[in-house]
Amino acid sequence: MDISRLPTPCPVIDLSLMRANIATMATIHPGRALRPHVKAHKCSAIAAEQVAAGHKTFTCATPREILGLVAAGVGEDILLANETVDPARLAALADAQSSALITVAVDSLETIQAASSAGIRNVLIDVNVGLPRCGCSPEQAGSLADAARSLGLIVRGVMGYEGHLMMLTDRQKKQDKVHEAMTLLEHAHNDVGGDIMSAGGTGTYDMFGGTKVNEVQAGSYALMDTQYAELQHPFAQSLWILGTVISVNASWVVIDVGLKSLGMDHGNPTVDGFNVWFCSDEHTTIAPAEGTPAPKVGDRIRVTPAHVDPTMAMHSHAYVIDNDSVIDEWAIDLRGW
Repeated sequence: MDISRLPTPCPVIDLSLMRANIATMATIHPGRALRPHVKAHKCSAIAAEQVAAGHKTFTCATPREILGLVAAGVGEDILLANETVDPARLAALADAQSSALITVAVDSLETIQAASSAGIRNVLIDVNVGLPRCGCSPEQAGSLADAARSLGLIVRGVMGYEGHLMMLTDRQKKQDKVHEAMTLLEHAHNDVGGDIMSAGGTGTYDMFGGTKVNEVQAGSYALMDTQYAELQHPFAQSLWILGTVISVNASWVVIDVGLKSLGMDHGNPTVDGFNVWFCSDEHTTIAPAEGTPAPKVGDRIRVTPAHVDPTMAMHSHAYVIDNDSVIDEWAIDLRGW
């Protein structure tokens, strides 16, 4: 089927480009050196592609992502890199331990107690390394590990997320800052013990030389977005939201892609050959750049999102393409909480 027959707006994924991205990262961080973060794509079919590249460990942001991977039979070692105290969700994760090695991040006595009470067996101590979000102070990590072990939990190590450094463009400054953050994580790891020191993302995937980080939690690299493209990493854009031109004016064009089909927290999307004026609920208004012929009503246009993660979460399915031919349809089956 040609993409001109797809219902819009909808995500389209170039299979060859996505596989090339996955292969590139697998060469840099093979096997367990990468714990791909599925929050970026929320799709068990894409996770299966990552398994085919040698990755059998995964990072998740929600219990639903873990349960979806387990239901799909994808992954053998899955980390919830987020805190939860919801008894029902933790109990569901405990039940899933018969199918995969499930580990839950904890950063307080309360999250440790919740995990233990639900029957969770494995935890990582989540350490704050500079981003004002979850994570205990590095100084607290050892005592929290002791508390977890006193309840019978297995403490596998530590994790930290240096998200505040992802978009630094000065490589030397970024390298220095990442190493400062990882020094905090290493000090915590010395107190906590365990085999795992987990960190990172697509923006810092190549910054861990000389550190003791032994798994990187990158996710966006498989599909990419305009924000990460600014860093000029060796990953191609493989995801677009396909739109249809629905109105043409002498100076501008309107397509049926808007705020309800694009993650906008990192800014406007981009459209090759056009200037993006603004987005509203169901529309994006664009103007042809110099030299770009004006499109006609009914033409299809690819829109590149600025933030892949929330964009994928807005859609139930993605269409897999080879050039302009649709070759498959994948459920975005890991959405929800």
